[in-house]
Amino acid sequence: MQRRTLIHTALASLAAGLPALPAFAQGSWPTGKAITYLVPFPAGGTTDTLGRLISQKLGPALGTSVVIDNKGGAGGSVGSEIASRAAPDGYTMLGGTISSHAINVSLYPKIGYDPQKSFAPVTLIGTNPVVLVVNQASPYKTLKDVLEASKTKSGGLSSASAGTGTSQHLTLELLSYKSGVKFTHVPYKGSGPAIQDVIGGQVDMMFDTTVVAGPHIQSGKLRAIAVSSAKRLASMPDVPTVAESGLPSLKDFEVLSWQAIFVPAGTPAPVIDRLHTEIRKILAQPEMQDKLKGFGMQPADMTTAQIAAFQKSEVEKWAQVIKAAGIKAE
Repeated sequence: MQRRTLIHTALASLAAGLPALPAFAQGSWPTGKAITYLVPFPAGGTTDTLGRLISQKLGPALGTSVVIDNKGGAGGSVGSEIASRAAPDGYTMLGGTISSHAINVSLYPKIGYDPQKSFAPVTLIGTNPVVLVVNQASPYKTLKDVLEASKTKSGGLSSASAGTGTSQHLTLELLSYKSGVKFTHVPYKGSGPAIQDVIGGQVDMMFDTTVVAGPHIQSGKLRAIAVSSAKRLASMPDVPTVAESGLPSLKDFEVLSWQAIFVPAGTPAPVIDRLHTEIRKILAQPEMQDKLKGFGMQPADMTTAQIAAFQKSEVEKWAQVIKAAGIKAE
């Protein structure tokens, strides 16, 4: 009895001297329970594709499974609202985008969540600039040509987009807002039909992602006028940036569509740190880097604090553009 008492006393003293371990390190996370990776868009899109690529590698890294759950609607708002109400326990992740986590809060009257307060950022997967294109037979060869022509045409030049409130549309509105030049926005239901009408000459121009516009530029059907990134793209070194137009009002022009991963606000910091670390390892793998570049994305590497600051600036920028342009969700 005395021996057992001495042993128990010694063990208790040893335990008291050890530092407390984070909850997930003690085995409470992950427990083997499946993690839900909620995609707020239909299957087959960029957010869905990225989610599936990441989840296939993240599950084994965490010793559990990661299940994709598609909840599309309202530009990502429906699925994001569902994710915002999930338990902050590390078992729900959300694929967020420039739409769901920067634009929609100013575009829709009620989205049911706050893109910043309702979530904690985990990882910025990558960014994707857009490029201004015109038909190959268009007389416009520079951004100055486009702006001057739009000033002299009644209603301004026509510009297609994948729909009201999309990054293509808002890039146009930002250009109009900063340059003071008016354009006529022509919304379509998707990039496919929109860019075909630019190729066919029914619409003067369009901003679209390098993923969509790139092949048509390479085939000679479209002429690239300017890219929305701060620096020229390695894939299009001869295409100037919008900021290179020479207009003082456009010197800081930059638009980057982006993909990120969030968790519900209140998720423990050790869990967020573990997810951030594991996902960064996955994204750093050469095959993943190749896939991102294949999507026309520029890989990103930000801390969670940097992502939060970036998102805040994006929310503020698009709120200003949407208000100035008087844009209403359809």
